[in-house]
Amino acid sequence: MTAISQSNGFPPGYFVIKSVATGRVLDVGGDQIEDGTEIILWPEKEKSLVESRRNPEANNQVFFIDTSGALCSRSAGHAVDIDSFGLVLRHRRPISLPFPNHYAHPLPKFSYSPATGEISVNFECDPSYPPPNVSASSDWKNNVYILTSVPLRKPKTFIDDASEFITTKFTTPLASFFGAANTHNATPEQVESIGVDLAEEDVLEEDRGEEAEVDDSPDEKREVRMLTISPEHPRNLVERAKLRRQWEIIPLRTANKRTTGVMI
Repeated sequence: MTAISQSNGFPPGYFVIKSVATGRVLDVGGDQIEDGTEIILWPEKEKSLVESRRNPEANNQVFFIDTSGALCSRSAGHAVDIDSFGLVLRHRRPISLPFPNHYAHPLPKFSYSPATGEISVNFECDPSYPPPNVSASSDWKNNVYILTSVPLRKPKTFIDDASEFITTKFTTPLASFFGAANTHNATPEQVESIGVDLAEEDVLEEDRGEEAEVDDSPDEKREVRMLTISPEHPRNLVERAKLRRQWEIIPLRTANKRTTGVMI
């Protein structure tokens, strides 16, 4: 068995995880070490891949697979967990009954597929952690759990709002006049406000189209989320949505590479 297969597709040693869609890398927010610290996407702090040349302050963007198979942060030394579909640092916790539960549970294992570029999340128990008085279901075992970046639109300007207002006021009466069907497409924000589970959210994502995939905010931060995909849900994604689910794993080197005798 190779070192890469033992680490679920990730390379041995330290590595950086880069989002193909955004060019940003996984980053422990604020270089914190507290339990529950959010893990986000942030512009890369350090370009060198040689250990001796790297700024130690960039270690919050470096990860590794530990001997238990958990994905861990180099700077914090803690493992990565899923909390409310987001990535967080997780300290080891004592067992609390009934086990497993949201507070204490086996840490998920992350695996990387070089063929698809996707990072999967693998659970030993139902990640919804149902209470013991609820009849157990094994449906969660059939789901696929993968990581994705989340696009962020820049705030609308006064001109954008005015243009939308004019378009709505003029096109809606004309559509009614010509007998067009009265349709309404809820925005992701509206859907979120009424509450949906993540499987439904994933279906909505597949129906979003190119306009909803625009990622033009000047903010440096992007969120990374876990999607739950049921087997019966086809992955009919636009190209940008596919890219948001793809990751590049970049290993760090302990020494410079030599190419035709030239040190780089």
